[in-house]
This record gives sequence, structure tokens and C-alpha cells, in this order.
Amino acid sequence: MLFYDCSTAPNPRRARMFIAEKGLQVETRDISIANGEQLSDAFKAVNPNGTLPVLVTDEGTMLAENLGIAAYLEARFPEPPLMGRTPDEMGLVLMWNSIIEQQGGQPIAEILRNTHPAFTDRAIPGPENHAQIPELAQRGAARVGHFFDLLERRLAESPYLTGPEFTLADITAFVFVDFARVIKQRIPEGNSATLAWFEKICARPSAQL
Repeated sequence: MLFYDCSTAPNPRRARMFIAEKGLQVETRDISIANGEQLSDAFKAVNPNGTLPVLVTDEGTMLAENLGIAAYLEARFPEPPLMGRTPDEMGLVLMWNSIIEQQGGQPIAEILRNTHPAFTDRAIPGPENHAQIPELAQRGAARVGHFFDLLERRLAESPYLTGPEFTLADITAFVFVDFARVIKQRIPEGNSATLAWFEKICARPSAQL
């Protein structure tokens, strides 16, 4: 397998943590988004969409989305399970992973990509340029507050997002919560359940990658 990573971006970090939690050693190539390497002809020959992460399997299949990468690795390396064991658990992992992407990852990206000078005309990842829309950043700020509230409600009743076990959904949420520092948003001090959950994941070796 060959993993195309970017050490500074949240989505590649999600795949990097998943790989580490599986205890795998995978050949890795770091692609610098800051230097625009994801849009180079060399990388677009691997992934025409110019996005990261990418995992090229031993069979030569190109997987360019976190959920596809996780599903492949879970099927090939089922232990330890990170996407549930029973049908109910599997459904909960995918449900919460989707909720976190939509309610957390999306508004954080809206704020960053529609305000930061580095993303002028690059408001949406991919091969085409798109202008920034400041109103989306304003909407995103309100949505991030809702995201932190959502996490606190869930984690006040469950040690991890889908129950007693650490899963893909926790990786997704942890990476987005940590990345929110770039938009100067942190877990509110009163959100004790979320803070405890975050510190618990920080102690995992995969979180150091």
C-alpha cells in the first residue's frame, strides 16, 4: 500500500490516525498543500480531483476519501475494530461519522476557506478555483457553536461517540475539534464531558501523529 499524506491538513490526519490505530506500517509520501503539490500533474495522475488523503491499495485501487480508506482497511485488517462489530454498532459509527463531518468539519472548513488569505480563490478543495464567500464564514461560526453543544450532549451520556469503544467517529471528531484552533475556536471550558473525552484521546499514540 502507498499512502499520500499531508502533515498539516485535518483530513489526511484522520486517515493517518486510523492507520496507526490498526497498527500498520504503510509507505507514505507527504504532499504539501501549502505549496500546491496536490494540484501538480504528478499528483493529479494519482488522484485527478487533487485532494488528500489517498491510499493506493496493493491491488492498485485508488481510494481518495476517508470513508473509503477506512472501509478498505477495516475489511482487510478487522482487528482492532474501529467501525463496529454488530450491525447496530456499524450503523452508529457511520451515522456519527456523518454527523461530525456535516456539523463539525463542514462549518470549520467554511470559516477557514472563506476568510484565510491562503485560500483566496481556493474556497473549495479540488481541481477548480472558487472565490471566497464571507457570508459562509459568518454562518460557519454559528454552526461551530452548535457542534460543540452537540458533542457535549452526546459525550455526557456516552464515553465515546458511539458507545463504550473508541471508533472512526471519535477519530473524525477529535481531528476536527483539534483543528478548530486555526479558526480560534476551542472546547468551551464548561463542556466537561467533551474536555475529558478530548484528553483521553490525546493520550493515544495515534493522536501524536
